[in-house]
Amino acid sequence: MKTKLTTLFAAIVLMMTGTANLNAQISEECITTGSIFVEAAKVKNYEAARPSFEKLRKDCPNWSLALYQYGERLLKADLKKATGDAKTAVAQDLISFLKQREQYFPAKTPAGKNASNQAQILFDNKIGTKKSQYDAFNAAFAKDAASISSSKSIYTRFKLAVDLFKANELPLQNVFDLYDETQEKLNKEATKLDGKLQKLLDKEESGTALTAKEARRKKGYITNLKAFATFGSSTDGAMGELGNCENLIPLYTKDFEANKNDVAWLKKSAGRLAGKDCTDSDLFVSMVEELHRLEPSARSAQYLGILALKRGDEAEAEKYFLQAVELETDPKEKAKSLFRLAETARKKGSYGKARGLYNRTLQEDPTMGRCYLRIAAMYASSANNCGDSVFNKRAVYWLAANTAERAGRVSPSLAKTANATAVSYRAKAPDKSMIFNQNMGGKTISIGCWIRSSVRVPNL
Repeated sequence: MKTKLTTLFAAIVLMMTGTANLNAQISEECITTGSIFVEAAKVKNYEAARPSFEKLRKDCPNWSLALYQYGERLLKADLKKATGDAKTAVAQDLISFLKQREQYFPAKTPAGKNASNQAQILFDNKIGTKKSQYDAFNAAFAKDAASISSSKSIYTRFKLAVDLFKANELPLQNVFDLYDETQEKLNKEATKLDGKLQKLLDKEESGTALTAKEARRKKGYITNLKAFATFGSSTDGAMGELGNCENLIPLYTKDFEANKNDVAWLKKSAGRLAGKDCTDSDLFVSMVEELHRLEPSARSAQYLGILALKRGDEAEAEKYFLQAVELETDPKEKAKSLFRLAETARKKGSYGKARGLYNRTLQEDPTMGRCYLRIAAMYASSANNCGDSVFNKRAVYWLAANTAERAGRVSPSLAKTANATAVSYRAKAPDKSMIFNQNMGGKTISIGCWIRSSVRVPNL
């Protein structure tokens, strides 16, 4: 009876993981050994699991994906305890094991993620040179970048590039290009998490309690978003002084004559100068003029709008930015023009119009956290005008704080600023005594004037 139950258990494991090869013959002994292994590994009794683990690796590598799921945990536990040469040996064994997983279960092994995990093990355990580690990360991203979502791995690849540049092993242009790619990837993955978290926060905001599973997910999303914030900030730190105008302008000045008829180069270079606010330079003006001469487009209209702003001609700037929005097909570039239009409206005090433009910006590029910070600031500055009582006026600061926090979630590099801003707004919201005295805990307040939104009062 026990053997039958063990066989049934292992068969269920195979069905759940979807890894059974219908053409493969899995022996009774492999199934029994696998059951023993999983039962011990599930409760982290790795010493008891080890004999069956080693037998499965050698004799039953195609038994089940569970071998690799629990086996990876076992080897990582070994790695955590090991020191010196033994640590290196375990790390190399773990890499071999990950390769074995891809060999036997390719359909269930995201290629980029698996290769990136191997590269991270090399880096964490100082195996090989920085160049070989960097090459391993590049190979992983080239293989399947979409499956790589680890903020640590995304950052490590960029940090290695900076180190290689400092060692004269990588051109500065490569570092600049990778910086853009890294921040975009970090923002993209963080935005996915933010969307999932926001659904749960909205559910709570509506007064509906989260299930235990949803509460665990919420905690996990918040933890992971904090990691993205840390590595987003670290990416900016690793870039350091490399990405300033003092470095960019000489770099592009040197290459300008050779590339002034290259539209792709002009777009890329002018875009970087604009992104780093190096638009006062003669080089930027020359680039824009050449770009507009060669290919009048949304991009050149956007840059002409920037130059008009520099001259103080807001009407001319708005005209060019509107042209850029109409002509642009790239969502991220369209977002940049919409953002600048929103900025102009905000500075004029047209908050409703500005918010609409910021929201349109976010529709085109959900990673532009600056929009949330701007909207939050407009809410906060309107608090005294958008409530019919002292309590309701101060309640606007909760809305401002919630909005500011989203900036840090979708743009990890803004997390420190966003969180500090949210804290300052919440300090101006009604305190616990005000909530208690007016019996407002858990109630929803409608906010009028241009804001036209609502916010839920925290429960005491």
